[in-house]
Amino acid sequence: MNNKYYFECVNCCKKYSSNEVTYLCPECEKDNDKKIPPKGVLKTLYDYKKIKSYYKKENLLDNLKENNYIDLLPIKSIQSLSFLKVGRTPLYEIKSLRRFETFARLNKLPFKFYLKDDSQNPTFSFKDRASNLVSAYAKENGIDTIVTASTGNAGSSLAGICASQNQKAIVFVPASAPKAKLIQIAMYGGIIIPVKGTYDDAFNLSIEATKKFGWYNRNTAYNPFTIEGKKTVSFEIFNQMKQELPDRIFVPVGDGVIISGVYKGFEDLLKLDLIEKIPIIIAVQSEGSDNLIRNLKSDKFISRPSHTIADSISVDIPRNFWMTKKFIKEYNGEWVFISDEEIISASKILSENTGIFAEPAGVASFAGMLKYEKLGKIDPQSKNVILITGSGLKDLKAVEKQIFIPKSIKPNLSEVERLISNYLKQE
Repeated sequence: MNNKYYFECVNCCKKYSSNEVTYLCPECEKDNDKKIPPKGVLKTLYDYKKIKSYYKKENLLDNLKENNYIDLLPIKSIQSLSFLKVGRTPLYEIKSLRRFETFARLNKLPFKFYLKDDSQNPTFSFKDRASNLVSAYAKENGIDTIVTASTGNAGSSLAGICASQNQKAIVFVPASAPKAKLIQIAMYGGIIIPVKGTYDDAFNLSIEATKKFGWYNRNTAYNPFTIEGKKTVSFEIFNQMKQELPDRIFVPVGDGVIISGVYKGFEDLLKLDLIEKIPIIIAVQSEGSDNLIRNLKSDKFISRPSHTIADSISVDIPRNFWMTKKFIKEYNGEWVFISDEEIISASKILSENTGIFAEPAGVASFAGMLKYEKLGKIDPQSKNVILITGSGLKDLKAVEKQIFIPKSIKPNLSEVERLISNYLKQE
């Protein structure tokens, strides 16, 4: 029996040793209804007191970093992870937004903000953090086939990581999944199972297939290690900011797993007495897919069909609703809604000012920060981190209407002058 970690149900708080369960709390799972978020999602916990006893207090963080945080991960060895460079993504401080009218008269921004660019992961999305850990766990336990449901990013992530680990990936996708992401899955050798229906239909079918065929399931929240993989971003932010906490972190929200991962990472640091508080974390959700945030203060969960350009955060039934709600309540989290128009506008602003091109879901956090600034909710000199969770190359169709690609010209300078004049008129 592995006693390095154990599980605690986010709903009934029942504890399980690591060899008793794989996915949801067996007690809470019995009463789950497919029309509402599942209960029984498990939180992975460690013997924090024991970890603190391993090292001297003043050397605790350095030792954790030196060992790649293996003490806070549910695997035996870092060598079980993919050889691909997952995580360790850059944190850029952005000092000006020259081509954004709100700040046009300013030489620099009235507050500090940083971009954590996870589009630089191997398959160009934040999802690699979760896939890498799930794959490592499977490798240590002799599992060679992993299945997931995805709108595209989790699927391409799993397929890519599995390709590097000599494992098989099976990906259930809704019929509406962007072609670029399907091409990624196929190029990595993943098996694609298109489902006539929504992401939630694909999710439910993948679980049925898991139970029937005995595959290992990576599904977001359903597999507790997805949260553990995503929490590593918090460790990195803390280190990259030289052990200073940001005032706010803006996170795009769909299922609620990324934001729970961010919370969990800081909570681990809190339990190890390495920090004294958790930053204010802002959940940013599309108005067209608001099922998580809209239900936070409701006694009864009500789902509405999702319609948003940001496919990666388009979710009818947020699978990690209960854990997200608990984290937001316990640590005084905040939230903001943004429109598809604000997302597309933010994508253009981000690209023109920073050279970072993010997909709609990946730039939603930046749109949320702009919305907060517009509402006067960002204090001067405060430190704000924005998670960029996916590359814009994953969904070119979403931004096609926002760009100008000229027709070819005759090879003479007068034509060049005319074309340049047309460009200048658009600015």
